[in-house]
Amino acid sequence: MSDHLRVERTGPGGCVARVVLARPEIHNAFDAALIDELRRTFAGFETETPVALRAVILAGDGQSFCAGADITWMRASLGLTREQNEQDAMAMAQMFDSIDRCPAPVIARVQGAALGGGMGLCAVADLVIAEIGTRFGFTETRLGILPSVISPFVIAKIGESQARALFPGGRRFDAMRALRIGLVHEVVEGAEALDAAVDSAVADLLAAGPTAARAAKAIVREVRGLPHESTRWHTARRIAGQRTSAEGQEGLRAFLEHRKPGWSQEDSD
Repeated sequence: MSDHLRVERTGPGGCVARVVLARPEIHNAFDAALIDELRRTFAGFETETPVALRAVILAGDGQSFCAGADITWMRASLGLTREQNEQDAMAMAQMFDSIDRCPAPVIARVQGAALGGGMGLCAVADLVIAEIGTRFGFTETRLGILPSVISPFVIAKIGESQARALFPGGRRFDAMRALRIGLVHEVVEGAEALDAAVDSAVADLLAAGPTAARAAKAIVREVRGLPHESTRWHTARRIAGQRTSAEGQEGLRAFLEHRKPGWSQEDSD
């Protein structure tokens, strides 16, 4: 798309989107342009059908996944008014929200460093796979600021207890701690293993029904704040709708007939 962001399409019919932060010389740090391009890219994904877009890989060029904010951009913020700072922060919040709301599952491929806003990207991804040497950290307080915009997404991912322990001090930590607190789901050793693990995760999604995979992601958000009585009715309606859909009927028939469902035929070929 630009010098800041690259989007590649692979998989059957281009159904896998690879979104790559392309600023390796500054460890893929955020500036206003990158934030806007990420927001627009993921907002565009919302219009794609379940068959057209089945998985998104979020990655970073070079040594690091994302090291937070660009120093030049941060320096420019010193001259902003409070209102301008609020607008700046709102743009970032909208970017994270657009990734969080992406209808297709998002896999983060993480290496080197995920700091500050890079932690926010991990929080809004559905599956996070990290190289063992990666360093993580909510480093904002070391700069006299705070992890405010990312906090709703991070707390939903790792819980209030871990956020209270990690937000104030800004200490960096390793991939194994990130795994223990639930920020990361899989840790591997080396770039080849990282790519293999991402490919395996994509293969899992391509083996699932396109609408079923999206609905399975969506139901996590849908039941988040519902009372117990409401969740029972909501989930019953959702599964009934999926079972009676063409995809649900095809999946069950394929299982009973000991064959692959129609959506897997292209992959199996």
